[in-house]
Amino acid sequence: MKRLHLHLVSDSTGETLEMIAKAALAQFEDAEITRHFWPMVRSRQHLDRIVPELTAHPGLVLYTLVNVETRARLEEHCRHLSLPAVPVLDQVTEALETALGQEAHGRPGRQHLMDDAYFRRVEAIQFTIAHDDGIAQEDWEEADIVLAGVSRSSKTPTSIYLANRGYKVANIPLVVESPPPAALFTLRHPLVVGLTTAPERLVQIRRNRLVTLGEINRTDYIDAERVQAEVAFARRMFADRGWPVIDVTRRSIEETAAAIISLCGERKRARQDADFEGVKPI
Repeated sequence: MKRLHLHLVSDSTGETLEMIAKAALAQFEDAEITRHFWPMVRSRQHLDRIVPELTAHPGLVLYTLVNVETRARLEEHCRHLSLPAVPVLDQVTEALETALGQEAHGRPGRQHLMDDAYFRRVEAIQFTIAHDDGIAQEDWEEADIVLAGVSRSSKTPTSIYLANRGYKVANIPLVVESPPPAALFTLRHPLVVGLTTAPERLVQIRRNRLVTLGEINRTDYIDAERVQAEVAFARRMFADRGWPVIDVTRRSIEETAAAIISLCGERKRARQDADFEGVKPI
């Protein structure tokens, strides 16, 4: 098994750097990675305090530093220690500079400034939490996305992930014995998406959930035939309403959310095209 010390050096919170490293590492198996996280590195003195750790645990250095002096100092240390150092955002930034015809602003943490997008994201998170599991149906029309599916089909975690991307999301559980509110079928603004999964996988997830809760006697909840009937009921509803459907059986939350965001983009473009075609020339 390959072992690697991975040093992540950032002049801000390091969230962006961590996400990039995580996405890249997902492509590799059978590797033992030891992460060393160094956020808010904005001075030569702070950087110099990290050097003993680089010396003690040599490996790969990934960094996002915009201050020229700090960057040069880190690169100098890495050259001295013969450590590979990668400025992970440089190529993207340079490409944007070329495309936009302007230089990037060298301000640490600029992407985390509390701009309008930040406050929209906060609002989306608040809305999503307040409209989890079928709550407050009177506000569903204000949502960007409404997720529908049987119990344990990843509705809540997917909703929260989308909210962190700035989407207001409501979700509603579908129960055979209790039809959903009529409001679900009259929505115009939100994109309604059905989430489904393989019945056998759903049984396994529900069984694990019951064990966690100490409720192993709820046999109906994990009965294979009943679960299969629930999934079929939900699928029929999705088909009858013409809602897009995503099978989450082999998808991560991130992959499901990405598919939903893509559907939102397609819907927006279709509406824009329809509006454009509907405009009569003067």
